[in-house]
Amino acid sequence: MKKNLVALMCVASIATTAFVGCGSNSTADTTTEQATAEAETSVEKVDVSNAPVAAEGELLTGIGTSVSTADSVDATADADGTAQCDATIAAVTVDSNGAVVECVIDIAQTKIGVSADGKITADLDATYPSKRELGDDYGMKKFSAIGKEWFEQADAFAAWTVGKTAEEISNMSIEQGLATDEDLVASVSIHVTGFQAAVLEAMNNAVAGGAVEGDKLGLGLSTKISNSVDATADADGTAEAYTTISVLTVNGDGVITSSLIDAVQGKITFDAKGAITSDTTTEVKSKNELGDAYGMRAASAIGKEWNEQAQAYADYTVGKTLEEVEGTAIEEGRAADADLAASVSIHITDFNAVIAKAVESAK
Repeated sequence: MKKNLVALMCVASIATTAFVGCGSNSTADTTTEQATAEAETSVEKVDVSNAPVAAEGELLTGIGTSVSTADSVDATADADGTAQCDATIAAVTVDSNGAVVECVIDIAQTKIGVSADGKITADLDATYPSKRELGDDYGMKKFSAIGKEWFEQADAFAAWTVGKTAEEISNMSIEQGLATDEDLVASVSIHVTGFQAAVLEAMNNAVAGGAVEGDKLGLGLSTKISNSVDATADADGTAEAYTTISVLTVNGDGVITSSLIDAVQGKITFDAKGAITSDTTTEVKSKNELGDAYGMRAASAIGKEWNEQAQAYADYTVGKTLEEVEGTAIEEGRAADADLAASVSIHITDFNAVIAKAVESAK
């Protein structure tokens, strides 16, 4: 599903305290965040007639992303600019009726400072917790018209999707980016178009990976900016927000029953004066969405594309506990086992980190 079917545009309105789904990275800094774009007032209807359903007793597991770099701003003589990537991620399980059984939503919001002389001012080794990981420290509650923190509102939207089909979620009532459904307005005052897009994509991408009724759903994210580089007189710089994603299910014994891995590589370019040069209206696809277009196969020692290797490692984790996954032999970040290395030659340390977070969240 194309993520550009709906807007993931930030609006931070202090007067109305109507927070959107993509606020501050560390706290809800409403005193400095300004409205940079208007959210679309209508949502284009999506064809969800072919959304998959599970066999009786089974569950499909899905992952969806909706990514925007639209809130990036140029540096000025008085202030650093910001290369900003907002990646909304949804995890779902779907039953034999085509309805959501569980849903988890999170946002990896990465703000990378850029100076007026084209330098990255953010700490390249810094950690970027997701909005869910920030919890109350995100700081939305005190500004919220309904007195709820971001994760509480995301959870309320996720709970609303449970029992609903893709068609029902696609046809939800939205005005000015906000939900108008009576069951939602009291618990969700932030913009929901990004949530809707990610959930619908997750449902349309859902696959039978071994999950069954009663298994619990987990989502884990990890973001780094260490691949970011300064601009020079001859070349633009790149602010790169790289988010690794794990979606999985676990049974009552803590065994992983289905597993998916993806990554969002948000690259925002800027010139030697700190002006953003990349098209911030362009759709940002995840690596799984890119598929062969990512272009790893030709350079791969084992002739496999990134998404193929990520899925091979995800499949390897099915039937294992977290302890067993973390016990996988690794040399210089790569799988040391010959059988596993034959299908996965990329680094797996980040994969294990987000798998651990996903298992923990499934409890």
